[in-house]
Amino acid sequence: MNEVVYRSAEAASAVEAQYRRVLDHWPVAKTELHLPTRQGSTFVLACGPENAPPIVLLHGSQANSAGWLPDVALWSTRFRLFAVDMIGEPGLSARVRPGLAGDAHALWLDDVFEGLGLSRAALVGTSLGGWLALDYASRRPAAVRALALICPAGIGRQRNFLLKALPLLLLGSWGKRKMRELVFGPAPETLPEELQPIADLMESVGRAIKPRVVGIPRLTDAELGKLDVPILAIVGGRDVLLDSRDTRERLQRAAPQAEICFIEAGYHFLPDQTSRVMDFLERRVSSLRD
Repeated sequence: MNEVVYRSAEAASAVEAQYRRVLDHWPVAKTELHLPTRQGSTFVLACGPENAPPIVLLHGSQANSAGWLPDVALWSTRFRLFAVDMIGEPGLSARVRPGLAGDAHALWLDDVFEGLGLSRAALVGTSLGGWLALDYASRRPAAVRALALICPAGIGRQRNFLLKALPLLLLGSWGKRKMRELVFGPAPETLPEELQPIADLMESVGRAIKPRVVGIPRLTDAELGKLDVPILAIVGGRDVLLDSRDTRERLQRAAPQAEICFIEAGYHFLPDQTSRVMDFLERRVSSLRD
């Protein structure tokens, strides 16, 4: 197999086994689905009341649906959640990476929606998952009820993080730690016990994955202006991957309905947004039935 996601087949097997162990700690009852799509099998975790408004969760790059563990206990009290492992990432979906330009990912999500029996849903996306949500909303406006975006790609300018990262990579473990801090912020002195398995999994992913090194397409002002849905955008002022000020300014100009939460001291990783997203979903999506 020509591996496009992992550095080796052995690394892939180890990460997938570790991921499955983490999913054993999913905090609410769940159903695991493997949906056939034109890009291959797609893994989805479903939870929450079956007749509740549907929310599709889209994680970021170099990640998988384990990242939603801190959020789903609260969100699933009011919503039917579908956590989708993005293709081409270290989850349990197909290891293919079609180009981001064009409609390949929208067509893939068409198949996911069909497999889940959805005609319309709200989307929650983080980082590359935020771009995926925006791209789908732009191409399939009738299918998207609302967008909750955390550090989304696809709006603000993409920064050249490699210029900062490459010198640090030459400095061994200290340099790698400083590089992680630039993206995620300083590590806490003590990590809550329930988050340690997720942190360990992300460490393993970082060693095993082949990162995407691509330009992420940005929506034009005209495309942003056509997003006639409620939008929540949560961004960090210290994001080294994306220009969050540009994200804020473009949304203010082109999508004035957007609620923007600009966290001045926030990095690309913004933890503890569960309640803020829940408030938005309850106000904007609570009446949705499909």
